[in-house]
Amino acid sequence: MTFQWSALSSFSSPARASHVVLAASILGASMAASAAEEVNVYSARKEALIKPMLDRFTTDTGINVNLVTGSADALLRRLQVEGSASPADVFITVDAGRLYRAKKAGVLQPIQDAELESTIPANLKDSDDYWFGLSQRARVIFYNPKKVDASEFSTYEGLADAKWKGRICVRSSSNIYNQSLVASMIDADGKEATSKWLKGFVANFARPPFGGDTDLLKAVAAGVCDVTLANTYYFGRMGNSDKAKDQAVFNSLAIFWPNQAQGQRGAHVNVSGAGVTASAEHKENAVKLIRFLTSHEAQEWYAEVNNEYPVVKGIEPPKVLQNFGTFKADSLSLSVLGDNNRFAVELMDEAGWK
Repeated sequence: MTFQWSALSSFSSPARASHVVLAASILGASMAASAAEEVNVYSARKEALIKPMLDRFTTDTGINVNLVTGSADALLRRLQVEGSASPADVFITVDAGRLYRAKKAGVLQPIQDAELESTIPANLKDSDDYWFGLSQRARVIFYNPKKVDASEFSTYEGLADAKWKGRICVRSSSNIYNQSLVASMIDADGKEATSKWLKGFVANFARPPFGGDTDLLKAVAAGVCDVTLANTYYFGRMGNSDKAKDQAVFNSLAIFWPNQAQGQRGAHVNVSGAGVTASAEHKENAVKLIRFLTSHEAQEWYAEVNNEYPVVKGIEPPKVLQNFGTFKADSLSLSVLGDNNRFAVELMDEAGWK
């Protein structure tokens, strides 16, 4: 709708002119309010894995969600390039290491919100409130039970034992999931011990690092190697797949939860998470959306669709993950993973992890 603003001069009555000005003011306020009822999201989670809940948020609140999806690194670069002109209000990505990078790049802003503070465990959010966990995954040991007995495992540290020489497949050291695992070990064991562990671990590789977690699981099932490290949601996805090949891989592998003995730290966990962008023009709506994604309904759906563990206590994980059994998770503050990332990469390079 447009106004013929020049028509104002044709009114001979000041009262009639004031009516036009008032009408224009009301329309302007209405248009501003309408524009405010939206929130713009940059998401590294694929559209199918998040859009239904965003649509539900719109239904419940009347706030329209404009969604842009892409790779985590590409979206982070986009936020940096756009700077203060970025239309994004919320950034959703995976791994605390990436969320840390977004924080350090200055594209997020801290949010002090009592509801989020009480809902999300302290170790699953940024210590300075720049990001908040939405779902959890564990990076643990998967193996071929025809070649390995579970009694041979104990800890992540144990994978450096010479008995595993030529039996382990892994992803590249450039993978953020592996970097975060090593970052957690630096916190637990120290740099010197982690450096020693890495050299022993690398010496046990069956072949140079390759592929993604799904490729590694397939490689273990095919006998290329006996053991790998992977995130639980990849395995859960295979368990829920309607493809015979995925089911065959799922049924031929077993999972081992490391570091579970009394006094040990537990299995390494990480998160997908969200933060409000530094450029957010719809900050209030952005916070409302993150609150919604940590609600009981959203947590159940989000975990089910993504084959991940909820971050909110008291909510059961999806059935496929329940079949993996219970485990003790490392309670390390995930902010530490970002703090230790540089050291992790340096030690991985020194150990020859390509």
